[in-house]
Amino acid sequence: MRWTADELKLAFYLYCQLPFGRLHKGNPDIIDLATRLGRTPSSIAMKLVNFASLDPAITNTGRKGLSGASKLDRVIWDQFQNDWQSLVDECSALLTTSEHAVPTAHPNIAEDPADYVGETREAQVRIRIRQSFFRKAVLASYKAKCCMSGLSEPRLLLASHIVPWSVDKANRLNPANGLCLSALHDRAFDQGLIALSDEFTVMVSDQLKTRADSFARSALVGIEGSEIVLPERFVPDGGLVRWHRENMFLG
Repeated sequence: MRWTADELKLAFYLYCQLPFGRLHKGNPDIIDLATRLGRTPSSIAMKLVNFASLDPAITNTGRKGLSGASKLDRVIWDQFQNDWQSLVDECSALLTTSEHAVPTAHPNIAEDPADYVGETREAQVRIRIRQSFFRKAVLASYKAKCCMSGLSEPRLLLASHIVPWSVDKANRLNPANGLCLSALHDRAFDQGLIALSDEFTVMVSDQLKTRADSFARSALVGIEGSEIVLPERFVPDGGLVRWHRENMFLG
């Protein structure tokens, strides 16, 4: 059965949110999408691996995925590389249409308070869906581990924006504008106490180095000069890393 453009968008949307090692037919998220689209889990898994064959972050490591990517696969891939918000908004809308809907609540979207109605509530839900996509895409790329400390407790991990959400609208949902960080390292990065060099090594502000706080010296100063663990996909954009260092790092 030929894939439609909408089906491919949903497959690519899912691809971005799953670790490469989980692109298999037994994955519950793949089974869920197969149910929505009336396809087999195997066909969904194969399509996700087709997308992997177009992903330079995967192919540059020697992994090839499947070679059966279609022309339309490439169109979908190219369409959203610089327009992540459209991908999220279009796919979240598709997942709520009668054609693709299933009788369960949208995942990861908590109920809003009763006083949110109409456009206000819709805007809040849309923001939550966008934030959920960004978090899933970033954490999946880093295998749910802090790239600086190695912490893997999901309740203490954040999908941190390199350039803040409020500053760069175009890159709000770009996974290459994200780092998987522990809550501590996220806060330090956000406050400009740590930054990254062009080689993705950790830089530490002198304001931390001069403090006598033993925990800060161990957890933050102690990692100065170490390389972060790079993600398997969506490597941090060098221009965004440079912007953070030049505009937020306290030096």
